[in-house]
Formats: sequence, structure tokens, C-alpha cells
Amino acid sequence: MRGGLKVLSGKELVDILAAFGFVAIGGKRHFKVRRASPGGDETLVIPNHNPVAKGTLRAIFSQASRYVPQTDLRPHFYNE
Repeated sequence: MRGGLKVLSGKELVDILAAFGFVAIGGKRHFKVRRASPGGDETLVIPNHNPVAKGTLRAIFSQASRYVPQTDLRPHFYNE
């Protein structure tokens, strides 16, 4: 589907966020990823699902956009 959200697993999301400097700090049912910044730690929680539900994926994109520019994240989350 052109322009829509991709189908991604929790592990794939962790790998995407790792490219932006986030490090997985544990979890079984949910992954917690964190990176240090001058303003303090930036943390996101990613469900360990395959696939991650579309609404949850949209929410993670929105939350990650607080830390990473949407223009950089969008190609990883959306089909263009």
C-alpha cells in the first residue's frame, strides 16, 4: 500500500531506532530503548509483537518524533 504504514515487528522497530542512537536496555514482552541527550535520557517502549498493531505503530512514530525529526523517521515507518 503506497503511503501507508509498513508492517513492522517490535524487533524491527528496535533496529530502526538503533540507527538513531537508541540502545535496547532490556525487556521480554516489551523492549525499552533509550539514548542519552543533553536534555536528559530519551526513552521509548516498544511491544515485542510481530507485527506491531497499526495504531501502536502510529503512536510509536509520534513519540519517536519528539526525539528524531519526522523527515528522518518517515521512510522507516511509511511506504512512500
